[in-house]
Amino acid sequence: MVITLENYRGIVDDAVITEIYRKARRLYNKRILNINSTFQGGGVAEMLTTLVPLMNDVGIDAGWRILHANEDFFGVTKKIHNALQGDKIRLTEHKKDLYFQTNENFSVYTHIQHDIVVIHDPQPLPLIKFYKKRQPWVWRCHVDLSNPNEEICDFLKPLILRYDVMIVSHENYKRKELPIEQKVFYPAIDPLSVKNRDFPEEEFDNFLKKFVPDLHKKPFILQVSRFDKWKDPEGVIEVWKLVKEEFDVRLILCGSMATDDPEGWHIFGRIERKYSKLIESGDLVLINIENNFLVNALQRRAAVVIQKSLREGFGLTVTEALWKGKPVVASNVGGIPLQIKDGYNGFLLDPTDIEGFASRIIELLRNPEMAEVMGKRGKELVREKFLITRLLSNYMDLFTELLGCG
Repeated sequence: MVITLENYRGIVDDAVITEIYRKARRLYNKRILNINSTFQGGGVAEMLTTLVPLMNDVGIDAGWRILHANEDFFGVTKKIHNALQGDKIRLTEHKKDLYFQTNENFSVYTHIQHDIVVIHDPQPLPLIKFYKKRQPWVWRCHVDLSNPNEEICDFLKPLILRYDVMIVSHENYKRKELPIEQKVFYPAIDPLSVKNRDFPEEEFDNFLKKFVPDLHKKPFILQVSRFDKWKDPEGVIEVWKLVKEEFDVRLILCGSMATDDPEGWHIFGRIERKYSKLIESGDLVLINIENNFLVNALQRRAAVVIQKSLREGFGLTVTEALWKGKPVVASNVGGIPLQIKDGYNGFLLDPTDIEGFASRIIELLRNPEMAEVMGKRGKELVREKFLITRLLSNYMDLFTELLGCG
């Protein structure tokens, strides 16, 4: 399906659609370039998959390019990503050289003649060093910057200061030591994507049977996340063990392997080995494929959705589950509290509170009527604040400001 703004009529008010068309008049034929490091896996790629076509539909000339890099480079940038979220890091000269050289190599065969350049996350951040700056550059950082490692901040600061604007996902991620303009844009989901739109129930069930043995034999609880230490998959398993003492439920951990995240396979393999008996029993199901229809089906069929992150830039998997009318039991970290009001459309807990997570999940399992009411509230919150049309409007306002088109 070709994505057009008109497709969103009936999901958002006509006034929202009209306002976007009005804003677009000031940006006709302006050339906008997005650059990130992967075309699939993770929320950044998913948002760009919809944002770029929508921008083109309303009259902007929007493009999207992928940084070309090898596994060694992504090993370095994963460490940078983790350090931005508070981890320790040892940046050798070799690692620094690899980080810069990969970006410089990409710049040689990637010509930029656009009116605005939007760089997503740390991987292509150094690109700005290797071009004569002729236009505004925007750095969109999608990670949790509430408590970054000081060493990585010092290393990246000279690069960030070259940018005109930095966009983050939460007010708490703004950095006082960076004297550039900083804006907050909440991430968003596309309600019409394969991952989020409605399909007949029998299609979901027929597809799920390929991945979940005896699908209707017992309910399941679900976490959808990359296999990443910040998503705490082993902590989720410990929560489930406590729940299982009260309710005979499965646990499904579903996560894709992004090409720019080499740690995923190591973590997945460790879980497979450590919990092999539970996996063999069929009660613990691990899924590591990139399939948006599968995620949609799992989120709609789950008895309870969990997001037990230790750090979380925003948590679009929470947004997705709320859109499907599911209350979410989640960590009170990062951007998650922007989406969940404790006791209203889900529950918020300290990520270390294993017993608390289990207790809230059991409460939802025991009270399906309460879960249904909370789920309806969550869907309306997403409709109001976290759909892709709102994010498109945010970017158009920024582009107008940067280009002086107001």
